Amino acid sequence: MAEDLMEGLMSARINPGRAYCSLHRSSVVPNYTPQVCRRVSVGPIGMLRHPKSFKVLEMWRNANAVCFDVDSTVCLDEGIDELAEFCGAGKAVAEWTSRQDLFCKYGMAMSGSVPFEEALAARLSLFNPSHSQVQDFLEKRPPRISPGIDELIKKLKDSNTAVYLISGGFRQMINPVASILGIPPENIFANQLLFGSSGEFLGFDTNEPTSRSGGKAAAVQQIRKAFGYKALVMIGDGATDLEARKPGGADLFICYAGVQHREAVAVKADWLVFNFRDLISSLE
Repeated sequence: MAEDLMEGLMSARINPGRAYCSLHRSSVVPNYTPQVCRRVSVGPIGMLRHPKSFKVLEMWRNANAVCFDVDSTVCLDEGIDELAEFCGAGKAVAEWTSRQDLFCKYGMAMSGSVPFEEALAARLSLFNPSHSQVQDFLEKRPPRISPGIDELIKKLKDSNTAVYLISGGFRQMINPVASILGIPPENIFANQLLFGSSGEFLGFDTNEPTSRSGGKAAAVQQIRKAFGYKALVMIGDGATDLEARKPGGADLFICYAGVQHREAVAVKADWLVFNFRDLISSLE
């Protein structure tokens, strides 16, 4: 068990640098960053002995609830990009996604100066998916799950840790993912595509918290308030996932860079991992 934990931590980048002093960060929780930290050759024992590293591990191991982003975290793809490509508008929508990544790279919100809801509406308007197109997409393009995520979620559930999916994507595409992973529908916070009586595209439900800027953070706060979790962790790849670490929200943010390595996000994460095996090993 100890060897597995050491091996997992060796593949994670941990920087025992200065801690943030804002209310949402404990003074003993480290800031993990592959960019700022001085590169020193240390073995796993040295990393394990660092008191701040232990604090993060302790918080992760004692989490009552873990919230996962879906696109480029639980799944290998960006759902809206895949749907757009299927509907013949892949290039146009991918340009929007690339623009968001560019903003993220330079430390801005994922949707930059454009509110999330406006960016989402703009991308959908490029292809206006019908109900039949979405159903056809789901039948022909089953979700591609990230390696190790099924094992990690099973391990968390076996330890009575609640698991949630929080996404700016759509329930129609996330429900099959949740079914594969054994996550109940009530533990999904995502957007909902709306269709008319003839199956024509009408838009998306703006009442969902994830349909707006800051929506993931609001969803995490809602979860915590409803169930009173003492320790809650957010895992994702993007700036909107990082935002969930705030007072009343997530205590810990783990950046998963196994699909997309967004440096501006990783530099502010509590723990940066490239493989879910790192997290599985740390629980053994």
